[in-house]
Amino acid sequence: MDSDLLIDLFSEFGPISLRKMFSGFGIAADGVNFAMALRAGIIFRVDELTIPRYDAEGAKPFQYDTRNKTVVVNSYRHLPERLYDDPEELAEWAREAVGAAKRAAAKKSGVKKRAPKKVTKSASRSATKAKPPASKKAPAKAAKGRKVASRRKSAKKRQAT
Repeated sequence: MDSDLLIDLFSEFGPISLRKMFSGFGIAADGVNFAMALRAGIIFRVDELTIPRYDAEGAKPFQYDTRNKTVVVNSYRHLPERLYDDPEELAEWAREAVGAAKRAAAKKSGVKKRAPKKVTKSASRSATKAKPPASKKAPAKAAKGRKVASRRKSAKKRQAT
């Protein structure tokens, strides 16, 4: 489906915005993605309140194939074919899909993230096995065959003073 056809189809609904995605478009209104227009047709967002209406029409859940399996996405349903010819009823279904998308977004934002686990000092030390800090007074190790300057005054210099 091209973008002009989608804009005409949703003319009774109101202004929509289209975004390229997958093999088609994402359809949004009021800043909420509520539908997808893919090769398979138009797919609307659903929830527990709107699923019975789609089931009554025989609308199937959105699904796609991966290399290993077929994934079924129950939160999106195919739009019944008869609605492509009835813009007024399509607008009604689109409003319900926007409502379902907004309810889903509200549920997501209402979920609190878990606090990270607290790690005690002894647990973090044993887990990382960090080396103890080097002493500032310890002389540097000498490389083979080389003398290393030390911070301490040599015995000869101390006697001279």
